[in-house]
Amino acid sequence: MKEIYKDAESRMKKAISIFKSELATLRAGRATPALVEKINIDYYGVSTPLNQLANISAPEPRLLVIQPWDPKAIGDIEKAILKSDLGITPNNDGKVIRLVIPQLTEERRHELVKIVRKKAEECKVAIRGIRRDSNETLKSLEKDGEISEDDYHRAQEEVQKITDNHIKEVDNILEAKEKEIMEV
Repeated sequence: MKEIYKDAESRMKKAISIFKSELATLRAGRATPALVEKINIDYYGVSTPLNQLANISAPEPRLLVIQPWDPKAIGDIEKAILKSDLGITPNNDGKVIRLVIPQLTEERRHELVKIVRKKAEECKVAIRGIRRDSNETLKSLEKDGEISEDDYHRAQEEVQKITDNHIKEVDNILEAKEKEIMEV
């Protein structure tokens, strides 16, 4: 049963880390390299993430600087940024690309909060799915006579506690991100 708990715990943590990485790509008014590092660039016919082609830094709260290791790739990077859903026009000086992050409008902030809530709900659904899988495994163990009915119910309660803790963590992350987005 401990293996079932460990498996559920690790899978739930993985779901939360995916949720966190998705949130990092959302623009909350502050410049962060995570906004652009997953943008794919067609580099010599191969789709390559930006963080593998360039150094990305945020020297100021509203500025991202992208310095490609291969200066020839600067045009492709610029095109990929324009195609992305960032809504930011890159400034290219031939050596580096500067992205000035504009101030978010109130309407855009509310849209972002809706997106964050949707992603949080997707994460919670994934966590509940993991709980269901664990409970089904426990049920089959009980049916096969490997654990008693009392152990089955105790184990189900333990899985529920693990689930509740992880859902609470998702709620805390959601609350912090909403606060960050609504901050002017």
